[in-house]
Parts: sequence; structure tokens; C-alpha cells
Amino acid sequence: MIIKEAKQKIISDIKVHERDTGSPEVQVALLTERINHLSEHLKDHKKDHTSRRGLLQMVGRRSALLKYLSNNSNDRYNKLITKLGIRK
Repeated sequence: MIIKEAKQKIISDIKVHERDTGSPEVQVALLTERINHLSEHLKDHKKDHTSRRGLLQMVGRRSALLKYLSNNSNDRYNKLITKLGIRK
């Protein structure tokens, strides 16, 4: 789980406009943080299949958001993936 201060920092780093909390960029950034946290958890707890399923769902959701962003605004997509470092 992401603590409130970390979530606010991520939103302030990625936001597109002043009151932005739900743009695809912000959603992808928050999902990336949760995915990274859960990946670390699963390194220690290899048999936690319920969390693994949740991780796969988050990865799928992030993939769909990235595909949407790529189709609608390719330059915003490229800026986001370089900032987050999630794809080549």
C-alpha cells in the first residue's frame, strides 16, 4: 500500500495540470509504484498466490492505460515511459 505522502509526491511529479488526479499518466505512475512494491513483497513470499494474481491484474490495467495513451497521444506516452523507466 502506498502511504498518503508518497502518493501525493507521485501525483505532484506527474500531473498534467494543477488539479490533476486521474489522468492516464497519474494512474500509470501510481500503478507502477504499487507494482514495484508488490514485486518486492513477492520476492520474499514466493507462495503468496493471491498477491501474485493482484500483481498480474495491476500489470494488465497499466498495460491498457499505456496502450490508450500511446494511441491518443504518442508524445505524452514517450515522455511518461522515459520518466518512469518502464519500457524501452
